[in-house]
Amino acid sequence: MNRASMANGGLAIIGREQFFPVVDHDLTLVIPAYNEESRLPRTLIDAKKFLDNWGIDYRVLVVDDGSTDKTAELSSEFGRRFSTISQSNGGKGSAVRRGMLASKGRIVAFTDADLPYDLTALRSAYEEIEERRCAVVFGSRNVAGAECHIERRVLRTVASFVFRSIVTQLVSRRCNDTQCGLKVFSHRAAQLIFSRTTVNGFAFDAEVVYLTHLLQLPFRKVPVTLINEYATTISLTRNAIPMLLDVLRVRLRALGGEYRLRDADATAQDVDSTTSTIRKAA
Repeated sequence: MNRASMANGGLAIIGREQFFPVVDHDLTLVIPAYNEESRLPRTLIDAKKFLDNWGIDYRVLVVDDGSTDKTAELSSEFGRRFSTISQSNGGKGSAVRRGMLASKGRIVAFTDADLPYDLTALRSAYEEIEERRCAVVFGSRNVAGAECHIERRVLRTVASFVFRSIVTQLVSRRCNDTQCGLKVFSHRAAQLIFSRTTVNGFAFDAEVVYLTHLLQLPFRKVPVTLINEYATTISLTRNAIPMLLDVLRVRLRALGGEYRLRDADATAQDVDSTTSTIRKAA
């Protein structure tokens, strides 16, 4: 393994061979965090309570994206199931990629540091994959059963509508709520998708949705209940244009054939074996 490249967050590649991390528990929940010293403790408390009551073998992995506060130290207070990996500041997409590729759960999920959604949606998504109905589950705020228990700001609501409309045209007509901060994957699907992502900023979700389609991975959507004002670290004035440009770049890469199925980090055979197993069981 000394010649292996570990550039993809712990996913080793030698030539055309791919070595996934060893799976050793049921669920890994990845939480990207940047300067979340104030909000993260409550998130970890709530996550621990929910997951302990659920009774599965889980891990919570915080990815500290170059924080300048005490974010990186917080998980150590919650026991052996909680850990943190740190990196220099690379953006939310970069942090999620790092965490997903390092995860060792049979099922892998990510959510935001403020825990914006009731975790019952996480359990519903987990069960969809556990029962082999799909390989990927996207949380969605615009499907039947979704609820909102907070009053959202008008400007943010309008901006979200505009962004979803653009994503619908450029990325996916089947899943336009790409920015919902709860997504769940089989371990293999997570490796296949996140070993190919390139977007490091907030619009990385749109690329994840596009790659799910490209790899022909069966997916479903589950309704979420919004209980906190989500993504409050996003500034509409500072982040809106970069997010739109990232979505446009995803579209241009797709048109230019830059997302290849047959390359060093995933092969067409990998994709076929993932989807066929699920479809046979469905």
